[in-house]
Formats: sequence, structure tokens, C-alpha cells
Amino acid sequence: MAARLAFLARPRLVSLLISSPSLFQSNLRPFRSPLLPSLSTHSHRRRIRTARMAHTDTLGLTKPANVDPPKIAFSAKEVDLLEWKGDILAVGVTEKDMAKDENSKFENSILRKLDTRLGGLLAEASAEEDFTGKAGQSTVLRLPGIGSKRISLIGLGQNGSSGNSYRALGEAVATAAKSAQASKVAVALASAEILSADVKLSTASAIASGTLLGFFEDNRFKSESKKLPLQSVEIIGLGNGPDVEKKLKCAGDISSGIIFGRELVNAPANVLTPAVLAEEASKIASTYSDVFTAKILDVEQCKELKMGSYLGVGAASANPPHFIHLCYKPPSGPVNAKLGLVGKGLTFDSGGYNIKTGPGCLIELMKFDMGGSAAVLGAAKALGQIKPLGVEVHFIVAACENMISGTGMRPGDIVTASNGKTIEVNNTDAEGRLTLADALVYTCNQGVEKIVDLATLTGACIVALGPAIAGVFTPSDELAKEVLGASEVSGEKFWRMPLEESYWESMKSGVADMVNTGGRQGGAITAALFLKQFVDEKVQWMHIDMAGPVWNEKKRAATGFGVSTLVEWVLKNGSSST
Repeated sequence: MAARLAFLARPRLVSLLISSPSLFQSNLRPFRSPLLPSLSTHSHRRRIRTARMAHTDTLGLTKPANVDPPKIAFSAKEVDLLEWKGDILAVGVTEKDMAKDENSKFENSILRKLDTRLGGLLAEASAEEDFTGKAGQSTVLRLPGIGSKRISLIGLGQNGSSGNSYRALGEAVATAAKSAQASKVAVALASAEILSADVKLSTASAIASGTLLGFFEDNRFKSESKKLPLQSVEIIGLGNGPDVEKKLKCAGDISSGIIFGRELVNAPANVLTPAVLAEEASKIASTYSDVFTAKILDVEQCKELKMGSYLGVGAASANPPHFIHLCYKPPSGPVNAKLGLVGKGLTFDSGGYNIKTGPGCLIELMKFDMGGSAAVLGAAKALGQIKPLGVEVHFIVAACENMISGTGMRPGDIVTASNGKTIEVNNTDAEGRLTLADALVYTCNQGVEKIVDLATLTGACIVALGPAIAGVFTPSDELAKEVLGASEVSGEKFWRMPLEESYWESMKSGVADMVNTGGRQGGAITAALFLKQFVDEKVQWMHIDMAGPVWNEKKRAATGFGVSTLVEWVLKNGSSST
């Protein structure tokens, strides 16, 4: 990732891949010094034993605990809120819903009905708590008189009409459930009757997604973790039947992909090596073998494909590169669209010889430099469960580490990408684009019509858009419309940025076809222009710089950004799912 990048992340894995000895030995050469000739054979054998040991036990002997994800059953029902029995009845309310008449009675029919049964205590307690329905407000009250042990009012803001409002409602429900150690929860809206049938479906989906993601805690690397008892969430008043049940299942499938992406980014670099990332990808293919195949290329196979740009980045690390290719094909029917999803997969980025130093370099967080690959693989996991028809998808990750050693790439070196273009490396910390170059060439060769790549690529994009918004670069208005439309459904934030061709002047080299980084000004744009050199002109292409939203600094954890939008985009390009 480029210097001064400010972003973060987190992930999930259970076992470690033990690479074959031949892979290790291909990267280990006997030490042949004319000054120390007697050390060569002994040193070579010792280094092989050390390398094998390194992959048997992680550095620091850290292994993630095998934590089972929470199994929460979601259902949609039409029942009387007063008679529902469980631990928490959560009601989403807008500021308008909290309006009262001259007798201090709720004007909203649902709240008035609840308050009447509770003898006016709901109105009284909410007033004492100064609860007005503003977004972010919530209160949990233990009031006798209805079937539920507790009632929670959760603010949706002025109108609460967006998907993000309902996802936030779900997150607040999860927080209340954890605090109360609840096992059975119901969620309703005070004004559900004003929603159309389609909006009710998307609202139920958003509430389920928010609850699942809000309930998730990554405790794999903690010595102790408590088991949370939540077992069921019933969504009341938003319809029932097969349509809403299908929506709830899809929400669960996408959420599982987001959680997987979070776990991948959260995992430390001493656990999530390129080999382990490749193994996690292979597990997706084996779990959903009816629609997925996997191909993992080793160093020698990448050499045969002339991936000099990618291999140059990984040359310094004791953990060899692994090039990941998953292919999704629908379980039946014709293929109407072929798509490529490419994710940057730097499992750790030291910066190389242009090492990350000084305040703000974030070297301690460079485990999240594989956030793009986490988004791509998280989307793969979700799609393996949804199984959309009519679309073929190739998931590509050039996984490696950017480290420092005598075998590493130096500033001033020239590397040759698999399309024959030469690159003068004027900054080893602009390494992500070098790996993506060969990944993009490879993806184009799979016959895809559209490619979206995602990368924690530049600090410049964070400076421009802040920590919550990803930058979008594409010459295709059609593709921009598709992906930005998908983001409106997912609730993730993107902003289209210019591809200013005149900026390419700063990327020209005197001795090669190009350099790998230009000046400080417009750094996110020149990075995108660099990637464009490795995409076939016949292929629609988009680059997403997700350096900011990959990490939540407040929670000090990964967000799973990108998974939901990618899944929605693939579904829009396919036909109905099975």
C-alpha cells in the first residue's frame, strides 16, 4: 500500500495451510560465500528445517480459537405486539412517532396501544429518559403489563426511510440483546403501515443484516470469550410468507460473507499468511463445490505466466506468494454475463526498502492491506450460498507479503508485467498496484466482460474522501451506474473520482514504460491510471480505492466493506437465484 495510508481491517480463519516442501525449497538457496565455503550445505538444510517449522507453528505460537459463529434464527410474523412473549420487544420509532397530544398521549397508534396497556408508563418513562426518537437514541425499559419482559424504543431519526436507518436499528437491537443476555427478541416499527410491500421486504432484510453484524464479535484471539445466548429474532409487522423469508435468508448469506471478510482482515499477519489466505479461498470452493472451482498458482506457475510485477513484490518474504483463482458457475442454465472481481492481497506491507516510518505510517495496521481480497472472498462465500443464475464470476487475488531481505525488490529495479510492459520501481511502498497489474492481465485473459478491482491502495484517497467513503475510478459510465446502484442497496458509501489522463505525465520513466508512482498530488488518480495500463480496452473496468472504509478506528476492527456491494452487483448482472 502507498506510503502514509490510513486504514484498517480484520478476518476469520481456523486452520493453517502447510505448504509443500518443494515450494519452500524453490525459494531457498544454499548460502555460497567465498569467505565461508564450509557453511553452504549445513546452512541450506538448517534453513529448510526452519522454514518448515515456521509453517507448522505460527510466529508467537498464536492460533485462532475455533469459535462457532452465533446461530440466530430470523422469522417474519404478523402477531399482536401486546401478546408477544420473549425477552425484548424492540420498537423502531421516528421523531414524528413520538409526538403526543394535549393529554400527553402518543398520537402513533402502536405506541398508544402499548402505553395504554402499560398504564401510561411508556410515555412517562420515555419522557424521563428524554427519548425523542432521534437517530442513535435508544432506551430499554422493564415494565410489567405486556408479554415481553422488556420493551426497547430505538430512534430512527426524522423519517427513518433509508436502509442504513434500519440496519442501525438492527445493530441497536443486537446491543440491547447482548446487554440483557436475551435469547428471544422481537423487532417492530411504530409506523410500518406506511411502507409499501417492496419497502417492507428491504426493511426486514436491513434489520436482519444489522442485527447479525451488530451481534458479531471476533474473539478468536482472546484468551476468554463469553457465549451470547441470543437464539431467535422475530420481525413483526413487515409481512410474512415466502418472499420475506427469502429476503431474510439472503440477508443472512450476505452477512456471513461480511463477517468472513472482517475475520480475514482482523487476523494478524503471523496467522494470515498468503498460504493461509489461499487455503481459506480453497475452503470456499470445497464447501460450495456445486458452483465453485479453485486454482492456486505457486511461484513457478506464476513465473511461467511471466508475472514479474507480482513476483517482484513477494520476493523478499519467507512466506511465498500464492495466486488465487476461484471460479463461480451457476448450477444450471445459460451464462449471460462473465464478471471478474480482483482484490489486493498484501497480507502484510512493511513498505519494503521504502519502509513505513514515522507518525501516521500505520505499519502496525498493515495486516489490513489485504482488505480488497477480503471483500472479494467474502462476496464469494455469500454467492456460494445464494447461487445466482445467469452469471459466471472469477475471483482473483495475487496474495503475498511486502517485506525486506537480500532477495527483495529494490528502489530503481525494473520489473516486467505479464502483458510485457516494464515498470521502474521508484517506490517499493507502492507495491499493491504492482500485484494488481498481473492480476488484472490474468483476469482479462479469462474472457470476462467487466472487472471490478478493490484495493486499500492510497493514503491520498483517504485525504480526499475521509475514512468512510471509497473512491471509484472508471472510464465506463455504464459500469459506474451499475456499481453505484448496487451501493444504494447495500448502504456502503462510494464517490466517483476523475481519471485525469494528463496526470499520466508524472508516471513516465526514462528507462522503462512507466514508474510505479508519481508525485504526491493526485496520488489516488495516478494509481488508478497505472492500473488502467493492464486492462484490455474491450473490458469494462472499475477500480475501487477502499483505503478509508476498510477499518473502523473507533472499534479498532475491520468493517467487511465491499462485500455487500459486490454481491448486489453480481446479482443485478445475473438472473433469479435458485
